[in-house]
Amino acid sequence: MTTLKSLNNSDVAHTRTLLHEAIPVTGTIISGTYKDENIKNYAHGMFQSVYDYPYLSSSANHIFDITTGISTASPLYSDITTVNGQQSKKRNIYNQMAQILAGYDTTGSILQFDEDGDIAAGGNKMDSILVVPFARLLSKDEIKKESFSMDLGVGSSYNSPFDSVITVSDLSASTEYRVNSPAGEYGILYATQSAGTGSPLMSSTTTSTASIGGVKYWYAGMLYYQAGIMVLTSSIFGDLLNTAVEYATGSNGYLEPINSFLTSSQISGAANGLRHRVQNLQFNNTTELNSTVYFCRINHKEFNYSSNPTYTLNSKIRVKESYSDDPVSFITTVGLYSDNNELLATAKLSEPLKKTPSTEFTLRVRLDY
Repeated sequence: MTTLKSLNNSDVAHTRTLLHEAIPVTGTIISGTYKDENIKNYAHGMFQSVYDYPYLSSSANHIFDITTGISTASPLYSDITTVNGQQSKKRNIYNQMAQILAGYDTTGSILQFDEDGDIAAGGNKMDSILVVPFARLLSKDEIKKESFSMDLGVGSSYNSPFDSVITVSDLSASTEYRVNSPAGEYGILYATQSAGTGSPLMSSTTTSTASIGGVKYWYAGMLYYQAGIMVLTSSIFGDLLNTAVEYATGSNGYLEPINSFLTSSQISGAANGLRHRVQNLQFNNTTELNSTVYFCRINHKEFNYSSNPTYTLNSKIRVKESYSDDPVSFITTVGLYSDNNELLATAKLSEPLKKTPSTEFTLRVRLDY
């Protein structure tokens, strides 16, 4: 049977549901378990890709990239080696990330990353950065605010990075996120000494600090929720610490601090150093599910008869035992049509719904997209 009935505005409702999924990434996956067979470096040398399995396997999933950028305003910029175009590459990466995530000022110049997000007030800038764009597979539509946490090893020895650990998180981001980015909403990342760690790790002389709930935190970077990109200040392994760390092995074969490493080594080497010091990383992603709900109202005088040819026999309704019986029909399917009577979608009932003149129904049809 096909019987058409028009829907009005009161019969249609729109809803939005946010679904969250926990994403844990252990440091052993990032660096260790697969002996770097899940790490892919490219001939262009602009970034490094990390997979959850050896990347040559068909089972491998790309989870994030790592790169680094340095602003021309940084005191480190003039010291960057020009070998393999590293100076221009690190400059271009910083500019690319900044124009996408920070935007431009009134003169048309690219803004630098501001550690507290208050660009108009000036303040400290992040002029050398480590950038981690997460794959859409992990972040989905966006990263859930105030769900991000990352434990970083800042032990002074490269071979024992987790002797000292700090935690980086988007503390209070659910209410204190920023909206002055072309890429959408973002939260400030704060660093603090992990519980159980002994002597103070974070510098007491730096001005890159904030007080939240009476507790002191150190500015560590930004997390852009819709873009799915984390930007870390390189100072997290340098000036923000009381004790300098052996960040990674430089091009000369010696262990070097972060600043020397950024100027004298390849981008892939900076990525290796960050991976080596990530103990754990976790966040919740968000999938936005939009729904349109159609309330198909069936009044008592409607849909009591079927146009199916088998509904009658010899001009008599099959389902009636006598002349005085009420007509009966069975509803099995709801179809949604366009203004031109074109069938757009169908919804099947789990079982036929008996309809008589003494009953009324409202069928709720939901389209998710």
